[in-house]
Amino acid sequence: MSERVTNPAKPAAAKPRQAPHRQVDPPPRFRVLLHNNHYTTMDFVVYVLESVFQKAHYDAVRIMLAVHKKGIGLCGIFCAEVAETKVTTVRKLARNNGYPLRCSMEPE
Repeated sequence: MSERVTNPAKPAAAKPRQAPHRQVDPPPRFRVLLHNNHYTTMDFVVYVLESVFQKAHYDAVRIMLAVHKKGIGLCGIFCAEVAETKVTTVRKLARNNGYPLRCSMEPE
C-alpha cells in the first residue's frame, strides 16, 4: 500500500479566517430647512439656494416660493456633518449680508 507523504518543509496552507458579515446601518440623515421672515429678500434666498445648496435656478425659485407661502422650505437631505456645515454656512452668509434668515436641520 502506498501512503501519501507530505513535504514537511511545506506546511498545509491554512484557510484565512473570515470575519462574520455584519449589517452596517446607513448614517442618519437630516433635513435642512429655510424659515420665512419678513426681512430677507426673495433674491437673497434664491442666491443662498444656488450658492450653498447648488440648486438650479428653477429649483431655487420653487423652494423660495415654498418658504414664502408655507413659511418653511426643504433645501435638501444630508448626513449630519454636511447638514451642520450647510446650516452654519447659510447663517454666516445671511448675517454677513444683514439678513435674519433662519436655517435649521431636523432628523429625517
